[in-house]
Amino acid sequence: MSRAASRKRGNPKDTKRRGKKKISILSSEKIEYVDYKDVDLLKRFMSDRAKIKSRRVNGNDVQQQRVIARAIKNAREMGLLPYTNRVTTQRRSRDRGDGPRRPREDERPTEETEVPEGVEVEAAEAAPPVENIESVETAEGVE
Repeated sequence: MSRAASRKRGNPKDTKRRGKKKISILSSEKIEYVDYKDVDLLKRFMSDRAKIKSRRVNGNDVQQQRVIARAIKNAREMGLLPYTNRVTTQRRSRDRGDGPRRPREDERPTEETEVPEGVEVEAAEAAPPVENIESVETAEGVE
C-alpha cells in the first residue's frame, strides 16, 4: 500500500484543513531576550487565573515556550507575578418565575379523603379519656 492510499483512508476529520498557525508574540515583536523583570510581557503569556498558557494558544515554538515558562517561574519566585489569581464571576440568580413554586404550609392540601357511600370507616384510636377533671376550660373561660 502506498502512502497516498493510506491518507485517503483516514478519518474525514483528520483530512480537514487546519486553521492558520498562530504567530508568537516574541517573533512578531522581534524580542530576542525574555527578562523575568518584564512583567508586562510575561502577563501576555498568562491566563486570567495566572496560569501559563500553552504553546498552542501562544503560538510559541518549544524553545520559546521553555524560556517564557522559566521567566514566569522566576518572576513568581521574586514576587513580581502571582501564582494564582482569584477570578470572581457573577452567578446567575434564580428568578422567581423559574420552576414550580412550593406551596406554603397554610396553602398545602389536607389529607382528607372522601369515603364512598356504603363503606364504613373505623375511627383512629383516640387518646384515653381523662378522669377526675374538676373544671372544664372553654374559650369563654372556666366553667
